[in-house]
Amino acid sequence: WSHIGLDDTQHIGRIAVDPKNPNIVFVAAIGHLYAPSAERGVFRSTDGGKSWKKVLYKDENIGAVEVVIDPTNSSVIYAGLWNTRRPPWYTYRPSNGPGGGIFKSTDGGNTWKQLTTGLPKSGIGKTGIAVSAGNSRRVYAVVDSLESDTSVPAPAAATPAGGGGGRAAAQPVQSGFFRSDDGGATWTKMSSDPALSGRGWYFEHVTVDPGDPDVVYVPNVAVNRTKDGGKTWVPLRGSPGGDDYHQAWVSPDDPNTMIVASDQGAIITHNAKSDDPRDVTWSSWLNQPIAQIYHVSVDYRFPYWVTGAQQDSGAVAVCSRGKFAEISMRDWEPIGAGGESGTTAGDPLHPGIIFGGKGARFDLVLNVAMPGTTDPRGTETDRGDWTQPLVISRADPRAMYYSSQFVYKTTDGAKSWSQISSDLTRPAPGVPSTLDAAAAADTDRNGNRGVVYTLSPSPLLVPMVWAGTDDGLIHVTTNDGKSWQNVTPSAVTAWSRVTTVEASHFDFNAAYASVDRHQLQDFEPYVYRTRDMGKTWQKISSGLPAGVYVHAVKEDPKRQGMLVAGTERGAFVSLDDGDSWQPLQLNMPTTSVRDFEFHENDLVVATHGRGFWVIDDISLLRQVNNAVLAADAYLFKPADAINVLQGGDNGTPLQKDEPQALNPPNGAVIDFYLRSAATGTLTLEILDAAGTSVRTFSTDA
Repeated sequence: WSHIGLDDTQHIGRIAVDPKNPNIVFVAAIGHLYAPSAERGVFRSTDGGKSWKKVLYKDENIGAVEVVIDPTNSSVIYAGLWNTRRPPWYTYRPSNGPGGGIFKSTDGGNTWKQLTTGLPKSGIGKTGIAVSAGNSRRVYAVVDSLESDTSVPAPAAATPAGGGGGRAAAQPVQSGFFRSDDGGATWTKMSSDPALSGRGWYFEHVTVDPGDPDVVYVPNVAVNRTKDGGKTWVPLRGSPGGDDYHQAWVSPDDPNTMIVASDQGAIITHNAKSDDPRDVTWSSWLNQPIAQIYHVSVDYRFPYWVTGAQQDSGAVAVCSRGKFAEISMRDWEPIGAGGESGTTAGDPLHPGIIFGGKGARFDLVLNVAMPGTTDPRGTETDRGDWTQPLVISRADPRAMYYSSQFVYKTTDGAKSWSQISSDLTRPAPGVPSTLDAAAAADTDRNGNRGVVYTLSPSPLLVPMVWAGTDDGLIHVTTNDGKSWQNVTPSAVTAWSRVTTVEASHFDFNAAYASVDRHQLQDFEPYVYRTRDMGKTWQKISSGLPAGVYVHAVKEDPKRQGMLVAGTERGAFVSLDDGDSWQPLQLNMPTTSVRDFEFHENDLVVATHGRGFWVIDDISLLRQVNNAVLAADAYLFKPADAINVLQGGDNGTPLQKDEPQALNPPNGAVIDFYLRSAATGTLTLEILDAAGTSVRTFSTDA
């Protein structure tokens, strides 16, 4: 791949390539999601991306999310504009500001006209557009507009039993599925069903069969199909398990062959047009390692299990060593605690038991929830972000903490909770200057207030806990919450999200914090260190790539000064307490790294897009230093190991085209370092306590 520009657009909704001339390319650029920017709108290149011209632009707030070329006439292009912004406080959906809509060009993108007749009159957000290759006058659009449709009478209020006034029913919104039979000049709303247009900022895509203008597919929480131009619909695929479908592609050579992309993976059918939707069959998405994990914890059985909440697919646990010859789907289990976005916490006192979410207790062996737990409740309504912390203390494994805007503690397995803080968030965090009026007014369940986003009980002092908020504060208590000190670094301003606070395992005065400011249009990496309990902080980001924000920082509990950091694009390690960083990517794909867990000799990583990863033995990292690297040769001390008698597949090997990963080594791993390649035979000899040779390995053997 070659990078060909448009760097500062930051977010691109669609690329359309002229089917007759691959050098002509249109790009729909949404632009910055958190600030105004002129680098948005529709861009065109006529030389394969060597140069670009902005051909459709309204202002610094309105970007483009869709662009489609008429497959029969490349001079005709349709585009969807969207004015959207996200505030830094919790909102489920982004804003729909003014100025959005569907536009058409008939001269190759030189001039544009907005299409309005029959479409929503205002509040248009994200749109999906498709032009029929069999009849280019037929154009479909799925349109998001959250404003009320006053042309439709509101449903009558229900009359409650016993008489009296009923509660007013909600006015229908203008969102829907639309059809044009005259190239977009006029439109007819074919359906207001939210199964087609609901949650428009998240979906809103449409695909038409290349050979039949009446066959159309709209993905949403199900894959929907019409065979009569949008009059009637059937779901082809969907389930109540969190399925979200986003894209559909139909083969121009075989309209029965369709690929659908979803949050869970890509799937293929070869009978998409079967009249009975129950006859449509699909490939599996379970062969694609693309799980989006928020946080990671371990269950303390042997072999240990890795657990975490998985976006759109629920919490999971995977065994770190398969019972058979490999780690496979046999070892990947759905679990009931943690949901799709919460936190899991393995109970070190009871292997096989985890806590999740707000403290629900779950037996992994029996696959059942354990009764008797309660949710923490504060002195006022609790606020919550999409993911909230749930942490068990390493100093006292009976103590577990959860937070909203308050911090809670339980010592009886979540049977009861104590509130141990007041509201630790900013009372008036304000509105960032980067927001427009629509985004500034866009609030959800929290208003425009923050939450305690990260917790770190000290591994050294039982009553000591650090807390960081998503609106930019850090607090610490040394007396189990009786009092809290605000120790926020002066550089951390309002709505700087404290993604991790990590209490040191070696010095109770020391801690580390990662801060994410990308929702303030600042993508730089920020990691801080204190050695005096928050009185002063040092920024320790040297070596982390510019323009890539940080999700997590953790400290190795066995080597003082060894830190790991997870950024939006990879993993990094520091061996000098954060003074300098270097990549720890190895064979892990470029992906968003959200969390780490040090467990015995292993480093476990949670990624948001590539599932769990493990470095099976980090003994080398724990010992390497400048003296080692300066030596001609160095033999690292092996970690304690268990001689595992690994089981096999008992005569039925798992097929190699099934998803699988290697088991960790069965015994000890011996690492050595040579400053330069050996010129002769290299020999490694194993001696017993008496100095007798028991085994020899050689490069000649």
